[in-house]
Amino acid sequence: MKKIVYMGTPDFASGVLKALLHSEYEVAAVFTQPDRPKGRGGAVQMSPVKELAVRSGIPVYQPKKIRTPDNLEILKEIAPDMIVVAAFGQIIPKEILELPPYGCINVHASLLPRWRGAAPIQWSLIAGDKETGVTIMHMAEGLDTGDMISKAVLPITDEDTGGSLFDKLTKIGGELLVSTMGDLFAGTAQREPQPEESPTPYASMFRRDSGEIDWTKRAEEIGRLIRGLDPWPSAYTHYQGKMLKLWRAEALPQEGSSAVPGQIIAVGKDSFDVATGEGILRVLEVQAEGKKRMETGAYLRGHAIRPGEILTAG
Repeated sequence: MKKIVYMGTPDFASGVLKALLHSEYEVAAVFTQPDRPKGRGGAVQMSPVKELAVRSGIPVYQPKKIRTPDNLEILKEIAPDMIVVAAFGQIIPKEILELPPYGCINVHASLLPRWRGAAPIQWSLIAGDKETGVTIMHMAEGLDTGDMISKAVLPITDEDTGGSLFDKLTKIGGELLVSTMGDLFAGTAQREPQPEESPTPYASMFRRDSGEIDWTKRAEEIGRLIRGLDPWPSAYTHYQGKMLKLWRAEALPQEGSSAVPGQIIAVGKDSFDVATGEGILRVLEVQAEGKKRMETGAYLRGHAIRPGEILTAG
């Protein structure tokens, strides 16, 4: 039985690990990020990958820096046939990349070379891509620049959010990983070098304040931002000085309006319309500061929003 070391941290990596645990391979150890405070209470929590590894009885290592000599010695002692990485969150040094006889492979949630970086799922949706997918690649010293081994393509629908794509790609990624590992161990896998330059910018991580809406942008762009940042960190604006998160909206054409971007131009029973740099954004689901998500109709029953009012930056 081939021995695997797995390196990953968030939910996506946990889902991929779950598929690996149901395969024919032995997961000898898991490396994940250290436990960190999370939520309003600041309670220290395990990463999703650690939670799954602990439940499965797999030894867990949580180095602050994977590149220290002691981690290399631990890996030499484990002697894995292959190291599998998915959203680990640290740069893996050359000494570790060259350690296992079948190399280190990465499960990346984009169709490389498109969207190299830490947040490819959200950026593909925000950019208006028609499809996304998963790429299994041999890891190199560059960031997501190694040879591509296999890909699985997923169409992006008009209803998809960052969360729904995340769930779909997690399932696809686990399945593709296991089948690709079989090809690698059998010696039948093919490698395709990536071009040096990516066709897209680096898919950088989002911060909690990354979702502030710029109403001068097109309604279609704002709608994609809302979908892409659902469930985290969420797209938001401000109404009467308080944060208002927007969870669902649709872009509509705008004809002959003199309203300024961010101005509410119509209020219905179940929605309200906002002028943008081009087109109208009809808001269908919101979350007031300190409240739960709700349909806009429910929000309007408790808030007297009027045409002419303006949604602003903080």
